Amino acid sequence: MASSSLVLTVLMGILLVGVAAFLARLEDWRSYTPLSDVGGALGERTDYGHEEKPGGLIRWFTTVDHKDIGILYGLYGTIAFAWGGLAVLIMRIELVAPGVNLISPNLYNGFLTSHGITMLFLFGTPMIAAFGNYFIPLLIGADDMAFPRINAIAFWLLPPGALLIWAGFFLQPLGVNPAATSWTMYTPLSIQMPSPAIDMMLLGLHLTGVSATMGAINFIATIFTERGDDIGWPQLDIFSWTMLTQSGLILFAFPLLGSALIMLLLDRNFGTTFFTVAGGDPILWQHLFWFFGHPEVYILVLPPMGLVSLILPKFSGRKLFGFKFVVYSTLAIGVLSFGVWAHHMFTTGIDPRLRASFMAVSLAIAIPSAVKVFNWITTMWNGRLRLTAPMLFCIGFVQNFIIGGVTGIFLAAIPVDLILHDTYYVVGHFHFIVYGAIGFALFAGTYYWFPMFTGRMYQKRLAHAHFWLALVGSNLTFLAMLWLGYGGMPRRYATYLPRFVDAHQIATFGAFLIGISTLFWLWNMVVSWKEGTKVDSADPWDLENHGQKTKEWTWFEAKRKKPVPDGGDDEDADPQSAD
Repeated sequence: MASSSLVLTVLMGILLVGVAAFLARLEDWRSYTPLSDVGGALGERTDYGHEEKPGGLIRWFTTVDHKDIGILYGLYGTIAFAWGGLAVLIMRIELVAPGVNLISPNLYNGFLTSHGITMLFLFGTPMIAAFGNYFIPLLIGADDMAFPRINAIAFWLLPPGALLIWAGFFLQPLGVNPAATSWTMYTPLSIQMPSPAIDMMLLGLHLTGVSATMGAINFIATIFTERGDDIGWPQLDIFSWTMLTQSGLILFAFPLLGSALIMLLLDRNFGTTFFTVAGGDPILWQHLFWFFGHPEVYILVLPPMGLVSLILPKFSGRKLFGFKFVVYSTLAIGVLSFGVWAHHMFTTGIDPRLRASFMAVSLAIAIPSAVKVFNWITTMWNGRLRLTAPMLFCIGFVQNFIIGGVTGIFLAAIPVDLILHDTYYVVGHFHFIVYGAIGFALFAGTYYWFPMFTGRMYQKRLAHAHFWLALVGSNLTFLAMLWLGYGGMPRRYATYLPRFVDAHQIATFGAFLIGISTLFWLWNMVVSWKEGTKVDSADPWDLENHGQKTKEWTWFEAKRKKPVPDGGDDEDADPQSAD
């Protein structure tokens, strides 16, 4: 089995080299500027390429336009969200009653592993990149990203990464079991499990890490060098600040994860002993993983915080309260996030003096997060609130973030964590942040900018139904998980004692409400994009009258004034403004 894993790893490496060679033949590597009229980077045009975008699928396979790439990221993230969501619904059905009912424990662990890695690496980071790619250049007055071709390459590394991560499910007819290490891939289990799907998963994770690092470099270069003449650092919008901080975290965190993944691959296939029990240290993997893993939480949550800080004032009738403090708290979170990783390891027997220092920093990082919460609440206080769909999701974000943050403070305290570690309490806390906060902010962003990237308006009643179902479903599911944790229910188990059945059934019911609400969102996006009522103004949210109009809406106004390429408007429904 070890020899077959080695052969498979070598074959995957040859495949990656072949992909790189193929791209080298197709691309003009002497210039990193786009060959059409969408770029803004430095460089010279060459004799290769064309001046206009091709049509059909060729456009999407060859585009370097930041808006097209943003849409590709969004489509990819939606597919990953569907995969991860289906995996967790299958798990929740299995947990409706004790015992094995639908799937085997091994397959349950495979879905568990796939769900965690998919939602964090294939949905969260790429979906944030979708908003960043589409809107950062518009917000800062840039023509495009600094390196449009690198931008395209960063995206196209993701589909093969996803296929490698999910490969174990596709190869089951060949006798290959899905990776079942959980998303943390703790050693020595991840070394000893023989399935070649684990090696493919590690290679896929490597590709996603390279993609994220390339994207981070691009965002940093773009924000530093491509800003318009009227955008200095004091004028930089809050979403760009959070994307800049996130990109800095990626530069320090993801390369370390890549190094750890290589060491794990070497342990599995070449007999090295980095993380083995005999000759190595399994706990070293936890240190390396969580040194990446906890900054990864802030890599995921900082840009959604930026989205909420940008969108919430638009419907409060007031500018963001304490803008500078929101920026400073963002930078503080970025710095402190690298000093809290060992609070995931309080039960591993590390030196009590080290545990105390990590507890102190873990408690301290709650302060800049609380600053943001108070700033959001104060922005709404005595404001002229307009409860549109984007605003509702921003308010839902604040509520869920408060619950997720407060439950996290308890886990930062050593005595409490020793009791609740590896229980469902941790799962509930984490999901209040990952779905209840991050997911809600991303939904707010899709509704807020939907008129801009489609020229149409979504179905307002369906959007409100989406919000209320998602809010009720998320709180039912995750509060039930907190309840299970207080009762002592360990996480990552495919079965449980009968006394936990009520809470598990509540969690499953809530999970299906979340699934139904997501179907509402997907239907709304697809149907409204094709058939929605066209907006009658370049300012569908009436931002100018409230003193809230930002540069991307100015770009949208200029775009609407351009002549229609086919010589006329589509015959469609009557124009409509936003809710």
